[in-house]
This record gives sequence, structure tokens and C-alpha cells, in this order.
Amino acid sequence: MRIVITGASGNVGTALLRALPPEHDIVGVVRRPPPSQGVYERVDWRPLDLTSDDAPGHLRAVFDGADAVVHLAWGFQPTRDVAYLHRLGVGGTSAVLQAADACGVGQLVHMSSVGTYAAGRYGKRVDEAWPTTGIDTSPYSRDKSAAESVLNAYQQQRGDAAIPIARMRPGFILQRVAASGLMRYGLPGYVPMQLVPLLPILPLDEKLCIPVIHADDVASAVVLAIEHGATGPFNLAGEPPMGRDDVAKVLGARPVHIPSRVLRAAVDLTWRARLQHIDRGWLDLAFSVPLLDCARAGEQLGWQPKWTGPEAFTDFVEGVAQQAHTSSAPLRRRSLLDLLRRDLSDGLISSRRLP
Repeated sequence: MRIVITGASGNVGTALLRALPPEHDIVGVVRRPPPSQGVYERVDWRPLDLTSDDAPGHLRAVFDGADAVVHLAWGFQPTRDVAYLHRLGVGGTSAVLQAADACGVGQLVHMSSVGTYAAGRYGKRVDEAWPTTGIDTSPYSRDKSAAESVLNAYQQQRGDAAIPIARMRPGFILQRVAASGLMRYGLPGYVPMQLVPLLPILPLDEKLCIPVIHADDVASAVVLAIEHGATGPFNLAGEPPMGRDDVAKVLGARPVHIPSRVLRAAVDLTWRARLQHIDRGWLDLAFSVPLLDCARAGEQLGWQPKWTGPEAFTDFVEGVAQQAHTSSAPLRRRSLLDLLRRDLSDGLISSRRLP
């Protein structure tokens, strides 16, 4: 098969490259192609910014003859430029969909998220019928919901002529080699990531309960969706979900209850003061999203996660301690001096468009 993957050098993309059988012809669409080494060596890389005006035209040239398109490309920073993130997440999804439809690709696999779901069942499981209206105070969640609305409108308009679409809705996705990249998005440059596993206390609301999944399990679900030609939405999460005490146990820290409303205020204040990169929307998301009933993925795809939630989180934390990374732009390692230099020369990661 000829499979085109947008965002193929990121967290899920890297795991997907490991999971796809070697006989497939893989094309990767990214802003900054990685060095042709390791898992990235097998890919025909095509540089493209999905926010550009001519993205649909370039995508049509890339998608021509594709059996499947896997749309993973998304942005998590800059949190201070939500208009850009919207153009990338929602506008990029629209560009991918237009090109895929024009080329008549065999299947589109869209990476959605637990963040697309509405609040109202925190700590309880929902199936794929739960409303996908998102969490209004989270820009990430709003855009994930809006991207699914783009798919809905397309399918309603095209009817039976629409290309087959599978929507993957995973929980929070973690893996060892993504540690440097994810920490860079979240930690200010002056905080060494190796300190995170050494925290003596964990100040979090005792009600925390979130779905977590290893990137390898997300990748295996995508592979199965392609092999089955699957359509429709699929929840994906490891079991059991992660609570506050589970996080503290992996970190070896003592949990201390801090109400989520206090944490939200502290995160919002420090973000506005430019002391750290995460806006309060991410905390709102963590204390609003439901847990996931993944029965449909098991029944339709024969999918079962190989990693438990705590195992996935442990793998990530061990990666943090080891500064685990890959050679791709989103996941590569940067030293503390590099981070501080870029903060001073290019602006904070929460403001610049090339984190």
C-alpha cells in the first residue's frame, strides 16, 4: 500500500513508523523533515506547512495514488497564538480532507482525541456516541471538536460519495522517546527536565482521573484500522486510568491535595506572567474529559492495548529521567542552554511558531 502520513515525525507518527509493516510505501508530510536515519529512513519526506494558502494543491500532488492517508499533524504550541493553532489544526484538517477527496484516496484515518468530547462524565466511561462538543475553555479541545465538525460536514455533503473516514479518539498519548519533546512543550527553559522524576511532593487535586495510552498502542490501532478499511470513531485508552495517587507512585512523590480551582488560578497567573508555557485550558481539560469505553475498537478492529495506563506513564517518566529523544524536529533533544538561547533570541515557545 501507499500510505501518506501528515505529522509523521511526531509522537504518534514515530510510533506508527515503527508499527507499519516494511512492505508499505510510506510518504511523510512535515514542516521539517528529519534526518534519514533510524525509523525515519524508510520514509519519502515531503516538506509542507499545512497552514500555507497553497497547502491543498501541494497535498493533492502528494496524495495522488495513495491507498490511505493518516492525518496526525497538530500543534500544541504556541499557546499564545490560538489563531495559528486553529489554522493548523482545523484549517490543516480541511486542507487534508479537500485533497484526499479530490484524489479519491482509499481511506482517511484522522487522529482526533479524548479532548473532542464534552464535559459531564468526569471519571466515568463514555462510548463514541458521547457529544463531541469539546471543553470550551480549552483551545486544544475546541479545535479537536471543530476538526471533527469539518469531517461531519463533509460526510453529510458528500453522502455515499465521501471517502471512508476512521476517527481515532485516544486518551493522553505517552512514550519514552517523546519525553524531550513533550517536556519542552510544557516546561519553561530554565527548568531541567531531569528534575521532574525527583519531585518530593505532587501538588494535585485528589480527584484527578484521566485516560492514558502508550503511543505504540495508538499506532497498532491505526495499523488495524488501515488493514480493516475501518470507518467511524474509535476510543483508545489503556487500563486502568491514571489517578493522582497513581501519578505520585510512579514519580515516587508524596501526593498533596490542592483543589483544581486553585491549580487553575495558579497556572493561569503564571502563564499570563510568562513564567511557564501551559495555559489553563490544559488543566481544564485534565479535570473535565471523561474516561473511554474502548469496546468498539476491540470488536471492530480486534484491538487490545499492550500497555496499561501506569506502564505507559512509567515509560514516559523513565524517558524524562534519561532525556529520551529521537532525531526528528519535534522530538529531538535540546540542552538547557539551547532552550534558554532560543527563549532569548526567538521568543518563548508559547509565542513562536517553530518550537
